[in-house]
Formats: sequence, C-alpha cells, structure tokens
Amino acid sequence: MPHIYGLDAATTQLSNQAAGLASEVLAKHAADVDAKARFPEESVAALAKAGFYGLCVPAALGGKGQGPRAFAAVVEELARGCASTAMIYVMHVSAQQAIGTSPTLQGKDELLREIAAGKHLSTLALSEKGSRSQFWAPVSKLTAAPSVDGFTTSAQKSWVTSARRADSYVSTAQKPGAASPLESTTYLMRPKAHPGQIKMSASFDGLGLRGNESLSVTLESWPVAKADLVSALGEGAKTKLEVILPWFSVGTAAMANGLCRAAVEATAKHLTETKFEHTGTGLRDLPTLRARLAQMSVRTEQARALLAYTIGEMENPSATTPLFVLQTRLASLEAAVDVTDLAMKACGGAAFSKQLPVDRIFRDARAGWVMAPTVDHLNDFVGKALTGLPLF
Repeated sequence: MPHIYGLDAATTQLSNQAAGLASEVLAKHAADVDAKARFPEESVAALAKAGFYGLCVPAALGGKGQGPRAFAAVVEELARGCASTAMIYVMHVSAQQAIGTSPTLQGKDELLREIAAGKHLSTLALSEKGSRSQFWAPVSKLTAAPSVDGFTTSAQKSWVTSARRADSYVSTAQKPGAASPLESTTYLMRPKAHPGQIKMSASFDGLGLRGNESLSVTLESWPVAKADLVSALGEGAKTKLEVILPWFSVGTAAMANGLCRAAVEATAKHLTETKFEHTGTGLRDLPTLRARLAQMSVRTEQARALLAYTIGEMENPSATTPLFVLQTRLASLEAAVDVTDLAMKACGGAAFSKQLPVDRIFRDARAGWVMAPTVDHLNDFVGKALTGLPLF
C-alpha cells in the first residue's frame, strides 16, 4: 500500500529506518525520560549516529538531501516512539533550514557538514518572556558594538528546546533603531561560547514532552558578530515566516500525527487483548469502544491526508501554500488532542492508572496546543487569510 505521504523508494527506506530506531531505541527509554523529565540522551545519540541530523542537509555537504516529505515521515515515526525526541529533532531541522538558506551567515557550509556528520545539534530560541508566544515579535534588540564587529543583545528567551545540549541556537532580536518588532534580525549563537553571559533555568518540569529540556535562557550583553547574522538586518521576519514556520509546521504536524497513530495502536491493542473473565468476551466486543477507536482512526488519517497535500503545496508553491501550512498544523494539533482524549476514555482505568502508555501520549499531545504559534493564533491566522486580512 502506498505511503500516505507519497514516499519513493529512498524516502521509504529512511522512514523504515526511523521506525526501527523508534521501536528499538526511542520507545525503550520513553517512559523513563517522561518519569524523570530527563533529556533522551540515548535516542538523540542514535539519531546522530544514523545520520538523521543531516536528513535535510544537501548531499554535496554530506547530508541526505531530503525535503519536507521525508522529514514528515521520519518525524511521525519518531513521535510514535518518543515525542520528546521528536520535538528535539523538529527544532533541530527547523534551525538547520534557517542556517542552510541564510544569505548572510559566514561558514554555513562547514556548519552544515558538522550537522550532517552528527556532530552538531541546533535549535530555535525565538520566543521571549516579553512577547510570550508571539515569536514573530521579539522585544530584545541588537545594539551596535564596534568592539565585536557587530552588535550585542540582552534577552529573556523562553522555551528553548535542548537548551543545555544544543551546539547552536537560531535566535532573533529587533534590528538597531527598529520602528516595530517585525523589523527583526535572526542570528546564530553558540551557547557555550560565552558562559558568563548566559543563564538557564534549572530544569523543565512540564505536563508533557518532559524530556525536551525546554528551558528559559537569559542573555546578558551577548555578542552578535556580523558574521553570525542568519538574515540581513531587519529581514528576520522573512526567515521566520518563509523558512522556519513552514518547516516547523510540517514537523509539529507530523509529530502530532505520530502521537495519534501511537494512541490508535495502543488502544486497539488494549481492546483486542483485554477480556471479561466472567463472560469470555473482550473489550473489542463493546460497540461503544469500537466506535471510539474508529473515530480516532478517522481523525488521524484526515490530519495525515491534509499534511500530505500541504507537502505537495510546499514542493510546488502557489498562492494558497501559506494557508495550507497553517491549516495542516492546526488540524494535526487539534486531532492529537481529540484522539488522545478518546484513547483515555476507551482504555478507561488502565490508562488512568498508567498501566498503558496512553497517559503519556495524552500529555505529550497537549504541548502542541500552547506551542507558538498556538492553536488560538492559528485559528486567527486562518480566519484572517480567508477574509483577506493581513496576518500582522
């Protein structure tokens, strides 16, 4: 049966390889990662060793040269095993895309070679305490600093995934003299380069995605050299909205779809294997439970189908492509919340008492709802797009 994302032989092999890692490594450690809210060291190392850091790095630079189609398929498989690992990976690839498409960043080819070799993990540092989930509107500012051939900035970044483990952050700040936060600039920073000018919160203790090490990060007079600029001054919004947002949307939609698939699989297994001793019948013999499972499967496949169509739009852009990018993230995030809620209801006490992985999947699915751009933002953006209003 053809893959719903339209994979060819090469991308099918990559998807199968990711599925193998998910079952053999990620799923093995997922419960412990969740319980201890620890970084999934083993899983991330396995991705690096298998070459997945460079999945979307050009082949000429040592990567696998893949696009959003393979990215979605791989992320979906990873999320079935461990959503925290999938989130770390989505942030890494989204940041890598900003690096790879940069017209200004010096030494980017060398950096991409390091990524392809599994020696460099990147992430995003866009959201700030002052503007919260409105990542497109940083309140931090670049200040001219001739002594460092560039600028300095101070900022309170929030929700920086892999904060202590990432080798680089793709970050953002307003350009000097900006008239509005939209006149921003994206830049690359290496968090270990100036230890005295960066502080991180002690730990992350979230409801879900507990292993993604999403910390608040404070920068104090951080030097930003001109060679570190990922976008030209004032062109940061272009990078964020035309590069980072589409890749992040595809990645998080695929992650949500993977959680849906995991919930469907866990629920089907529970209904099939669990019986009533006094009657000899099984949970699957109850039509109410079968109906919930059917609803879960339909919502999952609807979200996957929309993502497949959106990937086609990205490969052959049209005027409607940005709308589909927003809609596919929205549809998948809402599906994940609904599907995992149905899974908790269908599995009942076994899920509530944590005898199954369903409660972890349920909690992980909630993270997407509040992750910028939030579901509320997405609904508003889609509504604006459909009525001809500007997004900002």
